[in-house]
Amino acid sequence: MKTMLASAIAVAISIAAGQSAADAAKPVVTVGAKSGTDNATAYAPKFDPQVLSAEVKTLSSDEFEGRGPATSGETKTVAYVIEQMKSAGLQPGGEMKGGRREWTQPVPLLRAVIEGAPKLSLDIGGKAMALTQGNEIAIRAPLDGAKAVSIVNAPLVFCGYGVTAPERKWDDFKGVDLRGKIAVVLINDPDFETGVGDFGGKAMTYYGRWTYKYEEAARRGALGLLIVHETAPASYGWATVKNSNTNAMFDIVRDNPSATHPKLEGWIQRDLAVSLFKSADLDFEALKKEAQTRDFRPVSLRNATFSANYKVDSSVITSQNVVGRIEGEKYPHETVIYSAHWDHLGVGEPDAKGDKIYNGAVDNATGTAALIEIGRAFAHGPRPQRSVVFLNVTAEEKGLLGSEYYASKPLYPLATTVADINMDALDPNGKAKNFSQSGSAKSELLDLAIDAASAGGLYFSPDPHPEAGSFFRSDHFGFAKRGVPAFSWESGNDLVAGGLKAGEAALKDYTEHRYHQPGDEWQASWTFAGMAHDLGILYKLGDDLANSRQWPNWASDSEFRQVRDKTAGERK
Repeated sequence: MKTMLASAIAVAISIAAGQSAADAAKPVVTVGAKSGTDNATAYAPKFDPQVLSAEVKTLSSDEFEGRGPATSGETKTVAYVIEQMKSAGLQPGGEMKGGRREWTQPVPLLRAVIEGAPKLSLDIGGKAMALTQGNEIAIRAPLDGAKAVSIVNAPLVFCGYGVTAPERKWDDFKGVDLRGKIAVVLINDPDFETGVGDFGGKAMTYYGRWTYKYEEAARRGALGLLIVHETAPASYGWATVKNSNTNAMFDIVRDNPSATHPKLEGWIQRDLAVSLFKSADLDFEALKKEAQTRDFRPVSLRNATFSANYKVDSSVITSQNVVGRIEGEKYPHETVIYSAHWDHLGVGEPDAKGDKIYNGAVDNATGTAALIEIGRAFAHGPRPQRSVVFLNVTAEEKGLLGSEYYASKPLYPLATTVADINMDALDPNGKAKNFSQSGSAKSELLDLAIDAASAGGLYFSPDPHPEAGSFFRSDHFGFAKRGVPAFSWESGNDLVAGGLKAGEAALKDYTEHRYHQPGDEWQASWTFAGMAHDLGILYKLGDDLANSRQWPNWASDSEFRQVRDKTAGERK
């Protein structure tokens, strides 16, 4: 599918580097490099904001239907990205088939959708209260392979923050038997509100992530788990919860899914939780404060039970990671990875304007465009000593599944993967004075990024909202927990035009009005100037790694250091 856009991009990139349009249209394009093959030759590619804008506009157009996995939107997206990678000069880097590399890595996923409107209700003191999916409650389709769910009058138990942390002498489930019961828990960590305690203060640990809470409920044998949504500790509003959890759910295919997923997984609004606690003669705020101490004990919600009945369309589908590659000239078996996810939420519930397409312009058409253009820069420059892989993963919005699958079944050994540089939801507006990372993990890779950014005129700011748990919410996490040095680049919030005040206002506006909503659409007003500048820094970071013998590691006190060190003998 050779597109006019692909040709136009190649011309635009080359013109930006000083070539004529006629020369730029030639099949072989070398940008910014001197003659010869010396990898040390100065090469500083320019990234064209208009090119980035065009790619984001295409990927987030209604034609791509929100880029949902296992939809026609996926088919169009995968075809588009492959064509752009081809035109950029990359080689296929996916699975081996017939002795040759394909452009994709198939990712088998369990897909589950609730059929119709689920019947959900609470029984409080003998009085039934019907609940509406998406309003007071958001129930996820079950990911244990079930074709139907039938729960009748299951008892409810408040289990604090749903945390079991032996190293912190913390157990929110003290002695409770959750078989046949629904646990109700709070979002984030016990330290979130006070900023002090056993969980590192405001910065979220993995115990604060909703994924952990569902997993722990399954380990405890619970029938289900309901998380009480509050905007501040979740770092997003109810619209995000609804839009992310009431459509098709996906998971990697597991041998024993019930060990990871309880039968019922869902969220409830805070107001509903307050009312529910009050009916059991309990004070929600008082119990929340108790839950912030290690002395907390589970509390049964007397006179209250939960019922649910719905059918489920459950099947195994195959989605695709798209993989481009440049083979290293001297050390082809050592790999630097750039990653970004191509998927978004697809078509879902309409917003107030009736818009049902969740276009995902910022999240993450920006990252996909960045991946393509950094790939183009490498393809048009001196061949790197190490191989460079451009990994465009699926199903990030469903729980980081495409990157988790790659990291669990890597196409290139993780022991000799130098680093993963992830790009997710880049700012398409003007330039910033700084940059950040998702989370607060310390590594030599981050140190190198800080050096590259400093050379590019940016200073580093620690994650301004560590309580949001961003480290666990992007595709670098699957690499990190397996020891590979990895981080996710965060666009700066100290804007050249307007400073920190303008940056924080823009972030708040995006989170409230566009994040995981149909309003995340391409805007003609976006300049892409900041993104174009930052891609030069990201290119330099990867290029320096690809043309060196460096093996960056995690900080000595990092939880990921020991995992990485176990494979040290495989790196030379």
